[in-house]
Amino acid sequence: MNPKIWLSSPHMSGNELKYITEAFDTNWVAPLGPNVNGFENDIQTYLNEDRHVAALASGTSALHLSLILLGVSQGDEVICQSKTFSASANPIVYQGASPIFIDSEKDTWNMCPVQLEIAIKDRIAKGKTPKAIIAVHLYGMPYKVDEINKIAVKYNIPVVEDSAESLGSQYKNKNCGTFGDFSILSFNGNKIITTSGGGALITKTLKLKEKAVFLATQARDSAPHYLHSEIGYNYRMSNIVAGIGRGQMTILDNHVAKRRSNYKFYVESLKNNEKITFLQEPKGYFSNRWLSCILLDSKETREGLRLALEKENIESRPLWKPMHQQPVFKEYPSYTNGVSDELFNRGLCLPSGSNLTKNELDRIISAINAYFVT
Repeated sequence: MNPKIWLSSPHMSGNELKYITEAFDTNWVAPLGPNVNGFENDIQTYLNEDRHVAALASGTSALHLSLILLGVSQGDEVICQSKTFSASANPIVYQGASPIFIDSEKDTWNMCPVQLEIAIKDRIAKGKTPKAIIAVHLYGMPYKVDEINKIAVKYNIPVVEDSAESLGSQYKNKNCGTFGDFSILSFNGNKIITTSGGGALITKTLKLKEKAVFLATQARDSAPHYLHSEIGYNYRMSNIVAGIGRGQMTILDNHVAKRRSNYKFYVESLKNNEKITFLQEPKGYFSNRWLSCILLDSKETREGLRLALEKENIESRPLWKPMHQQPVFKEYPSYTNGVSDELFNRGLCLPSGSNLTKNELDRIISAINAYFVT
C-alpha cells in the first residue's frame, strides 16, 4: 500500500529545538517563562495591531475564558455559527448558557448576516438579548466582518472572533484575530502552525489579558498563602510548548504560502471537472487556505470520492457537520436557510498540509481523476 497522505499533519521548521533546549537548560519547564512571554510577543507582533495575547492550553480554553470575561452565565444565550467544529459551541454550555445556531451564507460559508439579525430580533422579542456572538473564519476564509460587526454594534452584542483556523488570513489587509472584542487562536496538531496542543486569547486591553491569565492559573489571589476568591482553571500554556510555538512562528508565512499553493494546484488540476467547484476569495479577502475544500455535485459523489481516496490511503473528510444537526445540540434553537446542510452533503476537505510533496499532490489528483473515469 502507498504511504499515508494525511489531511493536515504537523510541519516543523527545525527552529523549535533551540527554544525547547533553552527551556531545559535553564530549568524553565513550568507554565510560565521566557518562551511563553516570547511566544505571546511573537503573535502580537505578527497581528500588527494594538492587541494583547495570552498563551493558553487550547483554543477551546481561550473561547471559554472569553465567555467568562463577557459575563456569560447560567440561563444566558450566546449566538454561534452552526457550520463549525463543536469546540466553538461547547464552552457556551460549560457556562450553563444556551447556544443559538446561525446558518451560513454562500460567499464565504460563514455566518449569514441576514440570519444573524433575524435571530437577534427573535431572541429579543422572546425576552433574551444574546450575551455574545461567536463568529468563525471557516477553513481560513474570513467571515463577513463588516456586516457581522455592524449588526453586533447595532444591538450592542460583543463578538468573539473564532480564528482557530485562520492565523495568517486577512480581511481588507487586516489580520484575522484582530476583529473581535475577543479573538481566539488554536495551535492544535492539524493547524497551520502547531505547538502540539495550545491556543491563545487575544484581548483589546492589558487589563483583560491579565484577568485572563489570572483565571487561567487557578485564580490565585495575591497572598503569601493559597487564597482564592474566584473559580480558576488550569489553562496556561507551558514554557516547553511555547518554545515549539516560537519556532513555528518563524515559518508561518511560508506555511500560508504553501497551503495557498496547494489550493491553486487543485484548482488548476481539476478545472475541467464539471462536478467539482471551489470556494473563491471575494474581493478584499485573503485566506490562508488552511484546508482546500471542494464541492461535488451530490452527496453520493462526495462520499464515493472520499471512499476512493481512502482506498488509496489518502485522508479526506466531509466539511463540518453543522451544529444544528448534532445530537448533543438538538434541543437548542437554530436559524437556518439550508446552506450549511448543503455544504455538509456535498463538501470534501482535501489533503492540505504545508509539507505535501509534488509526488503526493500528483497521487491525490490521479486518485480523483481515476474515480471519475470509473
